[in-house]
Amino acid sequence: MKKQHIFSSMLALVAVIAFAFNFNTKAVYNVDNKASKITWKGEKVTGFHAGEIKLSKGSFTVENGKLTGGSFEIDMNSITCTDLQGEYADKLVGHLKNDDFFGTAKYPTSKFVVTKAVWQGGNNYKVTGNMTIKDVTKEAKFNAVVTVTGNELKGEVKDLVIDRSEYGIKYGSGSFFDNLGDKTIYDNFTLNLTIVAKQ
Repeated sequence: MKKQHIFSSMLALVAVIAFAFNFNTKAVYNVDNKASKITWKGEKVTGFHAGEIKLSKGSFTVENGKLTGGSFEIDMNSITCTDLQGEYADKLVGHLKNDDFFGTAKYPTSKFVVTKAVWQGGNNYKVTGNMTIKDVTKEAKFNAVVTVTGNELKGEVKDLVIDRSEYGIKYGSGSFFDNLGDKTIYDNFTLNLTIVAKQ
């Protein structure tokens, strides 16, 4: 009887330990569009243009305090220009929205889906995912700083480089057209993202 009691106690202890090691806390954080911010910058031979663009929706999954997945969509019709004013800014934004660039009437959103988030220590991650612009999807990799505090997640990405030519955006590109001279617009543009999400 005593041996049976000891055996039962050992089984109970093993079960508790197994539960402790297998216990998995999983939480979903939904993007706060108003608190989040994306800035963009595109360069050309004679200078650059810059502006902002907004998220439309998104969510991220956190397990045991670590980012494991997620996705977000960008509202392409929300694009603005911050280095020009008035009609000059309006003209540039109109051009970016038309078919020469992002064709926002047909493609109102762009999307990024996380396929892998590798924790690098601290709040640092190496993120791999699929970026979709104008229905073209390409893999993108970048470093991110992700902080989870209570019911809030904050992710920051600095100088994410996107090659527009990979998404079929050819206007003014020296990769597709010759003799553009000082009208050449470089293929790469950069994004800086601050994404806030809450439970």
